[in-house]
Amino acid sequence: MQNNNKLAYLPFLAFFLLALSACNSSDRASGQTIIYAAKSVITMEKPGDTFQAVVVQAGKIVALGDADKLAQQYPGAVADESLAEKFIVPGFIDPHIHMMLSAIQYALPIAPPWPMTTPEGFIEGLATREAFLQRVREIEASTEAGEPLIIYGYHDLVHGDLDRHDLDAITTSRPLLIWHYSSHDFYLNTEALEWTEIDASLHDQFEGVPLDADGLPTGRIFEDALPYLTEQLGSTLLNPFSIRRGVKGFSRLLRQGGVTTVADLAYGIFSVNLENLNIWLNWGSPQKSGYRLYLVPEHRAFEKKYGDERIQEIHDLVKQDSWAPAPVLPQVKFFTDAAFYSQTMRLSDPGYLSGQTQGSPGLWVIKPENLVETIKPYWQAGLGVRIHSNGDAAQTETLNALVELRKSDKQQRYVIEHAGLFSPTDIARAAKLKAVISAASHYVFFLGEAYQAPLGAERGGWISPLASLSQAGVPVTLHSDAPLAPPLPLQAGAVHMTRATREGGSLSPNERLPAYEALEAITLDAAIALGLEDELGSISVGKRADFTVLDANPMETPGSDWPDIGVWGVVLDGVLRPN
Repeated sequence: MQNNNKLAYLPFLAFFLLALSACNSSDRASGQTIIYAAKSVITMEKPGDTFQAVVVQAGKIVALGDADKLAQQYPGAVADESLAEKFIVPGFIDPHIHMMLSAIQYALPIAPPWPMTTPEGFIEGLATREAFLQRVREIEASTEAGEPLIIYGYHDLVHGDLDRHDLDAITTSRPLLIWHYSSHDFYLNTEALEWTEIDASLHDQFEGVPLDADGLPTGRIFEDALPYLTEQLGSTLLNPFSIRRGVKGFSRLLRQGGVTTVADLAYGIFSVNLENLNIWLNWGSPQKSGYRLYLVPEHRAFEKKYGDERIQEIHDLVKQDSWAPAPVLPQVKFFTDAAFYSQTMRLSDPGYLSGQTQGSPGLWVIKPENLVETIKPYWQAGLGVRIHSNGDAAQTETLNALVELRKSDKQQRYVIEHAGLFSPTDIARAAKLKAVISAASHYVFFLGEAYQAPLGAERGGWISPLASLSQAGVPVTLHSDAPLAPPLPLQAGAVHMTRATREGGSLSPNERLPAYEALEAITLDAAIALGLEDELGSISVGKRADFTVLDANPMETPGSDWPDIGVWGVVLDGVLRPN
């Protein structure tokens, strides 16, 4: 037994030695002065600001200009011509992803409502209820008998209503759980309800355990009941072998998309210790993984784990007085309301007009009367705010909170995450209050048309109005919220240049972004959301030498063709990393 335990550590030892070797190799390369010539270096310092070459040394940008003149200025530099036919732009940044959730869901069987890019390739969407249920039957039949089965990807606006009776018709011999595309809802068969110890008695404890006419759980478990369910599912969801496979696949997607930096916006929500271990083992470092990872603590998770010491712990993590496997940003994640995808975001009257939440206004996560008092201790401690806020009623309360917070002498960043709906009134308020918008890249494409009936014409026109926000002077960035959308920034930018929907239409064409603003949304404005604009986001002397290398000039490519622009790879800390 002892020998077996020793042998079990050998893969980890080999993994560590390989990572150390990669770091040493990168350190040697980044110590040189290198001149990278290109067809164009697009700086994003201002529109039209381009150069022929960029000089990097020790991982930093030291000069820009004409390649021949730079060679004369830096006679000892290495002239690298490998990018001479390429276009260099600032490294793409995805400022809102979920590392652990992506690892879990990308490792599950997937039955999506629309075409989906995954680490294993492209999956066709299941556009009807019948196609979805048939795919679930096929997955169930091909899975080892008796084992619990979790399938990700259902969406009620595409696949119709779902309850335990539908799932019992597929199987009563194993726990079957369907995970909504939003990640905020599960649907369980009777066997799964018994396995996870969910019964009618929990209805009074959680809003997210609805009962049917017989007084029994419908099978839908959502929002405030999710922590109870995920605790029951812990060992199944957090299988270390699946997570390792999921992180590797997710990292592969990021590299394919030319992403050089991401931020995990829910650090601690599963388990600080477990997340630390998985990030340390499976991400490791920028040199090992090929991209930078930053962590943003989630308020509820840190309050639960650290109580009154939570703010001090966050400061210690930021200063690296406490250990974390990746840098922790001086920001905290909060939730005003619930999910855009599952129709639980908080709406103004009359609430939802159709769909699975018809007649309801949606849900608060933090009630409006508690919002300021929840955020204020962190704000007073100098920590920035990243606040999930989707519905139009939520935006109003999220901005009301900012009015109160701005009365203090603390002027740190306040970033509204997802920003599903924004009324004209709240656009003007966001600008006046100096908010930043980190918009979900994919609401327009996936649900822009499907949401018209549930929202109605006026609110349906308020989905992700990024051009109006930008014109008002609000910094606007785009994020994937991966795994809800693939972390492919060119694809994200394309959606908001065209406002295309999956049905082939165009939603609110007046909200189309011009090419420069779309590129800014995945570079400089994304760095602003992270509070890292002095280090990242544009190609400027003194900043990190992180670039994305493209086969075509995005400034001269129609938005509809952005997804087809080839991504050669990236430069990270001045080191070439081809795909």
